[in-house]
Amino acid sequence: MKFSKTHLAGVWLIESEPFTDERGSFARIFCGREFGARGLETRFVQHNVSRTVRAGTLRGLHFQKAPHGETKLVSCLAGAIWDVVIDLRRDSPTFLQSLGVELTSSNNRLLYVPEGFAHGFQTLADNVAVSYLMSQFYVPEASAGLRFDDPALAIAWPRVPTVLSRKDRNWPLLEQSAC
Repeated sequence: MKFSKTHLAGVWLIESEPFTDERGSFARIFCGREFGARGLETRFVQHNVSRTVRAGTLRGLHFQKAPHGETKLVSCLAGAIWDVVIDLRRDSPTFLQSLGVELTSSNNRLLYVPEGFAHGFQTLADNVAVSYLMSQFYVPEASAGLRFDDPALAIAWPRVPTVLSRKDRNWPLLEQSAC
């Protein structure tokens, strides 16, 4: 596994290194020893998979409020996504900065998102499956989010969103949020 720091402290881009032969391929997407050696979370209590039918669908920007903040390890199992994180840690030098990366079923990338970040993605293909390892259990009353089109965040989504949930469409703008 190759670990690359990003410009957002604590966010890592990880590339698995698949072994390939005539049967296909095999790759590690998590190794407690390698994550722990870098001071990253090694305890994941929940594994989620989202499936999205149509390209252009946008999910996010989601996070859980303290004390239920979560670390995520995100990968794309089928199709392709534009994955975005925003630093919500007030004491961080990169507060409110974002990062967007393409994760696909074939580029062997994973995004490590520490607690204190909002997360969302837009599908770049039909029939997408995204995997999330989560460090905390989902707590519905701690669920929060920000609007994907907030001018204060100025996220450059690759496409005009075609499908959004009512909840994602109605998250507050940053200036109205408790972030």
